[in-house]
Amino acid sequence: MSLIPGFYGRRSNSVFDPFSLDVWDPFEAFNAPFLRDLGPSRDFARDASAVANTQVDWKETPEAHIFKADLPGLKKEEVKIQVEDNNILQISGERGKEQEHKDDKWHRIERSHGKFLRRFRLPENVKVEEVKAAMENGVLTVTVPKQSPPQPQVRSIEISG
Repeated sequence: MSLIPGFYGRRSNSVFDPFSLDVWDPFEAFNAPFLRDLGPSRDFARDASAVANTQVDWKETPEAHIFKADLPGLKKEEVKIQVEDNNILQISGERGKEQEHKDDKWHRIERSHGKFLRRFRLPENVKVEEVKAAMENGVLTVTVPKQSPPQPQVRSIEISG
């Protein structure tokens, strides 16, 4: 066996060869035909990962709640922002699948595709009618302004008598 794989000999596909190109898939057994109907499909798992992989930061400033979502490769027309029941912020959209041609040979598919959805329960002190959103360089920023805290009212009371 050569110390430099593929240089003097043929590339081995053995599990015991540390230089093998094959990668062990611990979930390969779950793809057996008799198990396919028992669990979620790979498409479902890929769609679920698209939802889970939509990363969002939420910070609160004295003036607003600010949400930032990484949505690389999406246009603003492909993203939908809604406020439901005056307290649920919903960010959704769909990341399309790469166009496949019959002559293409894929080596790796890691980018997620499919629909994504994130929901956040907003606090009571927000102005949902003034929500603003902007998309720049694949980062969606949603700003939800806060209501100004109620000012304490001072009332003079006259002393009778």
